[in-house]
Amino acid sequence: MRPQPLAACLALAVLLPLGAAAQPAPAPAAPPAPAPAPVPVPAAATPTGSFDNGRVLAYTCQGCHGITGYKNAYPSYRVPKIGGQTQQYLTQALTEYRQGKRRHPTMQAQSMSFSEQEIADLAVYLSTVK
Repeated sequence: MRPQPLAACLALAVLLPLGAAAQPAPAPAAPPAPAPAPVPVPAAATPTGSFDNGRVLAYTCQGCHGITGYKNAYPSYRVPKIGGQTQQYLTQALTEYRQGKRRHPTMQAQSMSFSEQEIADLAVYLSTVK
C-alpha cells in the first residue's frame, strides 16, 4: 500500500472524532406539540367485479386451470380447479400471490399483472364457471 493514502486515512480517523467533539451542543428541543385528533378514514371499498371483463381476462387462466387432469411439468403437481370456487377464495388467493404470502412463480407473475379491480372481475367470472 502506498504511504500517502494510508496517512490520509489515519489522519481522518484521528481528526473526525476531534471535530465532532468541537461542535457546539445542540439546543434543547422544544416540547412536541400535541398530535391532532385522528380523522376517521372510511374503509377502502372492495371493488365490485365485472363478469364480462372477468371472462375476457380469464383466458390466461384457462391454459393451465382449464385442462382436466393437467399436471405441471416441474415441479410435478396437479393444477387445481378454479372454476366454481367462491369469489372470496379466488380474490384472497390472487391477492396472497401478489403479496408473496403464497409462493408459486407463475401465479405470482400472473397476479402481479392484475389490478385489484381485475382480480375482482376474475373472481366474479370464475366463480360461475363449472
